[in-house]
This record gives sequence, structure tokens and C-alpha cells, in this order.
Amino acid sequence: MYENNITNKTMRHILITGGAGFIGSHLIRLMVNKYPEYSIVNLDKLTYAGNLSNLKDIENKKNYTFIKGDICDFELVRSIFSEMNIDGVMHLAAESHVDRSIKDPFSFAQTNVMGTLSLLQAAKLAWENNFENKLFYHVSTDEVYGSLNDSISLFKETSRYEPHSPYSASKAASDHFVRAYHDTYGLPIIISNCSNNYGSYQFPEKLIPLLINNIRHNQPLPVYGKGENIRDWLYVEDHAAAIDLIFHKGKVGETYNIGGFNEWRNIDLVKLIIKIVDKELGREDGSSEKLITYVTDRAGHDLRYAIDSTKLQTELGWSPSVQFEDGLTKTVRWYLSNQEWLDSVTSGDYRRYYDEMYRQS
Repeated sequence: MYENNITNKTMRHILITGGAGFIGSHLIRLMVNKYPEYSIVNLDKLTYAGNLSNLKDIENKKNYTFIKGDICDFELVRSIFSEMNIDGVMHLAAESHVDRSIKDPFSFAQTNVMGTLSLLQAAKLAWENNFENKLFYHVSTDEVYGSLNDSISLFKETSRYEPHSPYSASKAASDHFVRAYHDTYGLPIIISNCSNNYGSYQFPEKLIPLLINNIRHNQPLPVYGKGENIRDWLYVEDHAAAIDLIFHKGKVGETYNIGGFNEWRNIDLVKLIIKIVDKELGREDGSSEKLITYVTDRAGHDLRYAIDSTKLQTELGWSPSVQFEDGLTKTVRWYLSNQEWLDSVTSGDYRRYYDEMYRQS
């Protein structure tokens, strides 16, 4: 078994997949700026949620390279490992929206399962004669654990997998493949499972940016069912910092949960966002609550997710740095100040998708 001996002073060649997406772009920015001695390679297919404008501030950095491509293209992935001398992987590329997975499960299986397998096999072939100081870090989700049916328990790293949607099933399968490559071939791997992220540059099909954008434009605020589903929220920059820490200090073969210890019922979150946005826009407090529109609940909608991050906190010293209302206020201000970015990603296909997904019940 190889130890994770990665140090900040070691010259690294790291492949980050999905680096033009929401979480990926924050991670890319952190790694490029924090480790100028590293070579950071961003592989992204630039599908609907991937946007290079998310990385304009670092696109000309000498230690950053962007490659447009599909993780399912095995020959491309192999060539990147060889030509770029890749010795570390941070794998974030994934189809990630539950609603889309219900409409198109095949795409989720292809990208999330076969794409991960493509990367694993490329890493195995490139590193099999020397696994020392190599690491395949797979970023996953709390949704693989299923739903918590009480108000007190939390998902731990040892919780059993009970995925309920095509999305979570595809991520669970990819997690299993990552562990299988470790157990079968000795590939040095780490997995982390995170709770719901929020922050800047998130594609506005996700709840928080969708609500902010719709409040601004006085559009209906779609809430599934009665809004009683509970989620744990994690500021995206805290997540990126946790990934960085785990990559450098985590134990090979281990899983780490990353959560915010910050649970909110959806309807309460909607009302908090309304309060913040109305204040920022100079509107009367709560005036946008009339926009709340209850829509037919999602099929197989898990009631509650909540992550126990105790292992990460006690073993590696990580904890969330941002209080939720502060992070949410920063997030609201970012979206309100970046309407051009929002407009550029909410046209055309997104508009048609949105209209179909959020028909009123």
C-alpha cells in the first residue's frame, strides 16, 4: 500500500476533469493560484454546464492548460496522461442534475460510469509500473447514500449505498469502480462525497441561482411538492479547499464526507433567499413571496440528506469557513452583479428545458 506522500513543494502534473463547471472552476482557480509550481490540466467537454468564461481570470496563467474533450474518449485520455505526464487526477466531470437524469438516464450512465472507467483504466496503464506519489481522487455526492428518514441521523463514510435516482445510481456505480481499481490493481485512490454546493458560477438549473434569477425578473419560484425536503448546504469555496486538503493530506484508499452541518428545508431556504434578494434590490421585505409556485414533486425525491464531516474535521483539520447567511448573501450579490453571465447561460436550450421541467401542477 502506497502512502499519500504528496507535498506542496513537489512538482505535480494534475489532470482536473470538469474544470469548466461549477465546482471544477473554483477548484481550478484555487489550484492554479495556490500552486504555481504545479502544471494544472483542465479536461472539459464544455456541455451545457461547462463554461470557459468561469475561468477568464486564470486562463492565461503559465501553469494552466485547457483541453476540450470527452472523458469517454479513452484514446484522448490516454494521450493526455502520456503527453502531459499526469501523476494526479481530480475527477469532477459528471452529469449532475437529478431532473435531467430522470429524462435521460443513458447519458448519465455513459458519462458518470463509462467516463470514470476510461479515466481509471488510463491511470492504471500510465502508472502501473510505479504507483508511488500518484493519486486518483474521485469527487462524488451524498446522494449515493439515499435518503435519511429521520431528523437526527447523518450520512457517515460507512453508510450503506441506497441510490434512488438515475443520477445517484450512476455516481454510486462510479464510486464502486474507483474502489474496485484500488482493491484489484492497487491504484492509489481517494473518494469524497459532498453535500449540496452553492456559490458563484453555478448553472442556474440548480435551486439557488434559479431562485435568485427568477426573483430578479419577477418570475415564478418553482418549489417541488410542499417544499419539505431537507438539504445540507456547503459553500463551494469551502468544498474546493477541502478537496485540496484531502488530495495532499488524505489517506490512500479512504473516503471522506464533506458537508456544511447546515440543514435547511427547501421552503425555508426559498424564503431566506427572497428576504436577501428583496433587500439587495430595494424591494419591500418578503414582497417576492407571492412568486412561490408549488410544482409536481420529482419522482423518487429523497426527503433528507445530511453529511457527517467529523472524520474530515478530526483527521485533517478541515471545517467550513463561511457562515451560511454570509455565504448566501455573497452568492446573491454575485449573481445580481453578473447578469450578463446569467443571460448568456439561460437562453436557447436552457429556456426550453426549464419550461418543460417546471410546469405547474
